[in-house]
Order: sequence, then C-alpha cells, then structure tokens
Amino acid sequence: MLKKIDYYIIKKFLGTYFFAIALIISIAVVFDINEKLDKFLNAPMKEIIVDYYLNFIPYFANLFSPLFTFIAVIFFTSKLADNSEIIAMLSSGISFRRLMVPYMISAAIIACVTFYLNSFIIPPANNTRIEFQNKYVKNKKVDYASNIQLQVEPGVIAYLNRFDNNTKTGYRFSLDKFEDKTLKSRLTARSITYDEDFHWIVKDYMIRDFDGLKESLRLGTHLDTIISIDPSDFLISQYDSEIMTTPELRAYIDKQKKRGVANIKDFEIEYERRFAMTAAAFILTTIGMSLASRKVKGGMGINIGIGLLLSFSYILFSTVTSTFAVSGAVSPRIAMWLPNILYTGIAIFLYHKAPK
Repeated sequence: MLKKIDYYIIKKFLGTYFFAIALIISIAVVFDINEKLDKFLNAPMKEIIVDYYLNFIPYFANLFSPLFTFIAVIFFTSKLADNSEIIAMLSSGISFRRLMVPYMISAAIIACVTFYLNSFIIPPANNTRIEFQNKYVKNKKVDYASNIQLQVEPGVIAYLNRFDNNTKTGYRFSLDKFEDKTLKSRLTARSITYDEDFHWIVKDYMIRDFDGLKESLRLGTHLDTIISIDPSDFLISQYDSEIMTTPELRAYIDKQKKRGVANIKDFEIEYERRFAMTAAAFILTTIGMSLASRKVKGGMGINIGIGLLLSFSYILFSTVTSTFAVSGAVSPRIAMWLPNILYTGIAIFLYHKAPK
C-alpha cells in the first residue's frame, strides 16, 4: 500500500514535471512567434491562437516528454538529496528499491498519458495545426506525383504516369489484371479523374481482354468505375504520419505494404516511436533517480548538468537512429528501440552504483 512518503514523492515528481513543461513551452512559444512573426501578419489572431498554438503546445510538450521527465526527476531528487531527505529515508529503513516505487508509479502515469495523447488526441490536433502551417507559413502539402505504381488488390496492378491533386486528374493510366501470373486484361486510358469514395471516371480508354491466344478489344470515351485506391495512397507528405491515430497508422502501414508502396518508412518510424516513448519514461526515471539521489559537493548543479547531458544525448541518439531507418540500414523497430536498449544498460549500471 502507498504511504505518505509515496504520495509526497509522486506529488513532487508530477508537480516538477508540469512546471518544467510550462517553463520550456513558454520559451519555445516565444522563439516560435519570433521566427514566424512575418507569416502571422497575414493570419487572423483567432486562428493563430486557436488553430495553431492551442495545438502546437500539446504537440511540443508530448514530443519532448522524455526530456521533461528526466529534468523533473533530476531537479526534485537533487533537491531532496541536497536537503538530506534521501539520507533520512534510507536511514529509516526504506530500501532503495522501495524508494523507487513512487518514481515508477509517476513514470507509469506520465507514460500512459503520453501514449494516449500520442495515439488519439494529438493526431487530430496536428491536422488543424498543419493545415494552418500550410495556409499561412509554408505549404508542404504534396499535390503532384509521377510514375505511380501500386497493387490495388491481389493480381491487380495500377499505373499512373502523373497525377495532379488540384484537378484530381491522372494521366496515362493503366490497370492490369493477372491470374496465376498470366495477364488477363489491360485497361489503358488517356486520363482518369477521382470523384469520391473510390469512384473514378476514365476517359478515352481501351480495354484488351486476353483468353489464351485470343484477344478482344473494347474502346470508349467515358467510363465510371470503382477502383480501390485513393489519392492519399500515393500523395504522401512529410506530416501525414503525425495526423493519424495509432490504429489508423497501423492499418495504413499494413495496407500500403500489401500494395507494394515503398515510401512508408516515416509512418513505420512514427508508429514505433509512440511505443518507444512509453518505455523511455521508465528508463530515464531510473537513470535520473540513480544519479540525483547521491548528495554531492557543489549542490544540485552537477546532477542537473549530467542529467541534461544524458537527456539531450538520448534525444540526439534517437534522431540519429531514425535516419538509419529512413536509409534502410536498419528496420524502424530496431531504430526506435535501440536508444532504449542502450540507455536501459546505463540505467541498470547506475542503479547498482546508487547509494543504498
């Protein structure tokens, strides 16, 4: 059962965590305003506050949640150690392992909240924030694609030479149907236009049906048809992975893999990152507690400095390993979990070296 000392540590942990978020987010907002001030002159104040910053703040806070967790642990634990409170707790018979319990409970609370926000709350908010950025700051929306080839369904391959999302029109379209690796029919068209709900309008088309050595030909100028592809399947922008909930992200990755789409590394990295961030809360809490529980000469400055160095190195290492996944050197899962594996080893080492 939790005791008064546990509630005391949890209150200190979470209080310092939210204080660190408020402090750093305030600084980040000031710098962001300074950077985008010329762009904001063309935007209504209501959209800047409601559409952008009310969505920017939770996104930024959640993105650097491991950093805030680490800073919170280092700061308030160093203060406890500096006031000899850690020494008093250990001298009263509380084991170091037992002292870790309220820390792990606090880390679990942060991990669960972070995962829930990452999976279900922040993606819809990101959609509004990114739309604002595309409209007023810099448009990074992808409206054109070329040389598109993907599997519509097993045995059905579609090809588009070029697609313009502004007109929802693709050019030099072909649709091949295979049975047992044998071509059974081919539809070619000068252009194809997307309507809605997988409804496409084919113009100036020719359909060739093959039956052994026999071939039949059909021509036409206009054909309404259902093809199970959507422009979003091949118009992939930089931020698309951030606007999907975790179940949507998993379904999208599976669908694109079946279709043979290659450029989905960002989606796989984002999916694995959401789970890796959950484990990071426990790892960094253990490292922070093990480092800061020792009372050192010079006060808490040394502990905070070491803590900041380790936390920034964790974020830097995570960024570096994600580039390995993009280049194809390692899988996205290994890339996102490699920092956790390395820092788990550091956490175990520091835990055993901590004063008992």
